[in-house]
Amino acid sequence: MKYVLLDRDGVINQDSANFIKSADEWQALPQSLEAIALLNQQGYEVVVISNQSGLGRGLFDETALTAMHQKMHQQLAGCGGKITAVYYCPHLPNVNCDCRKPKAGLLKNFAKDYQATLTDCYFIGDSLRDIQAGLAVGAKSILVKTGKGQQTLNDNPTLSVPIFETLYDATKFILSGQ
Repeated sequence: MKYVLLDRDGVINQDSANFIKSADEWQALPQSLEAIALLNQQGYEVVVISNQSGLGRGLFDETALTAMHQKMHQQLAGCGGKITAVYYCPHLPNVNCDCRKPKAGLLKNFAKDYQATLTDCYFIGDSLRDIQAGLAVGAKSILVKTGKGQQTLNDNPTLSVPIFETLYDATKFILSGQ
């Protein structure tokens, strides 16, 4: 099985400094859902790997998070795509958990659950912590400039991973076999 792992906020949907707290606030980025559907059509399973500290901060609850993910799944189905699984860390940044990116616990949990080899997986994110988590396990890390991506690039101009404007552009790169 071939896998592409995605951060959620800023990669699939719009991000907010005030957190995405409800299904109403969850808005897909242009062509992101089409990109996931295209990956699916080419035999890739797509998995979300996301920090969701808004849970730990009390900004939203599990019911609201489930509603956000249901909206994502429904909109994806309308484009002919699907996300195989969603892994998320609910912890605050100051909690020393193994699952909050840049630590690689969520990626390792996914690999264990799906018997996947992380070095064969792509991991697309918009922040340095996404890139660091992917590199920590040998995944093929990619930065997109959506969400926090452009700021991440500005702050880390020597970042040596493939960089693309959007998830759709990164998808075209993956499918080209580069």
